[in-house]
Amino acid sequence: MKRFALIGAAGYIAPRHMRAIKDTGNELACAYDINDSVGIIDSLSPQSEFFTEFERFYDYAWRLKRDPATALDIVSVCSPNYLHHSHITAGLRLGCDVICEKPLVPNSALLDDLALVERETGKRLYNILQLRHHQAIIDLKQRVEAGRQEHKHEVELTYITSRGKWYMESWKGDLRKSFGVATNIGVHFFDMLHFIFGKLQRNVVHFANEHKAAGYLEYERARVRWFLSIDANDLPDSVKGKKPTYRSITCDGSEIEFSEGFTDLHTVSYQAILDGKGYGIEDARHCVETVERIRTLRPVSARDNEGHPFLVRLLG
Repeated sequence: MKRFALIGAAGYIAPRHMRAIKDTGNELACAYDINDSVGIIDSLSPQSEFFTEFERFYDYAWRLKRDPATALDIVSVCSPNYLHHSHITAGLRLGCDVICEKPLVPNSALLDDLALVERETGKRLYNILQLRHHQAIIDLKQRVEAGRQEHKHEVELTYITSRGKWYMESWKGDLRKSFGVATNIGVHFFDMLHFIFGKLQRNVVHFANEHKAAGYLEYERARVRWFLSIDANDLPDSVKGKKPTYRSITCDGSEIEFSEGFTDLHTVSYQAILDGKGYGIEDARHCVETVERIRTLRPVSARDNEGHPFLVRLLG
């Protein structure tokens, strides 16, 4: 049984990590968050110590390290994006392996630094790239790799996840902390596209603001038109007023059904890591570099059928 610490225990994604720790037969020994809305701990790991000051959390973790029977084995990081690097390095320097949510870090330079800290500490960092474990994605990857297609696959990715006014007032609405919509809600989709269709060859942005972004990505095996949004007004009429989220991926005109099967993917990811099959720094590099580039590109007009269908409506 492994002993875990969790950083960012009050966040949206933290309960999935807590459940993954429990469901893989391990123990959450301690948790930290500046906010104390962590009642979920009672149902998943009531014996866990909890701290609202990082200094007290870190000191406690360090004292646990003195006794092999109490020392932490793994630190899970679910904190805001801009704090990932600092919390990852803190975990590694505690002598723990680290599991971190995506985006791992905002740029490739920080990936290089994390690789250096791995070497300094002898510990490993793993990134949660849960879509790689989704059966529908695995099946599509196998079909793409097995097929002999003269032309690249035509793919459309659409993800609209409605967010209220609170979003822009939180760290997620601060570009310095979340790094924008394409990074915050898109990075795992860009990893999925790379996982299925190979290396990225072209990256173009057609539209970007604080609520939505659209562009074109060309991979070794696919041409991808993408649209990401947190604006409920972008929801298709078929789901408006019924569902807050719309998720669609089509490949050569056929819908890839992956609306189900998300609930347990964190547990699957944890089990893979514990089995020595987790995804590390170099696995995450491609999607980190993709969103880093998207943030620096100036939007240009779509051409050659590279624009997402929603772009026409967006630009009027």
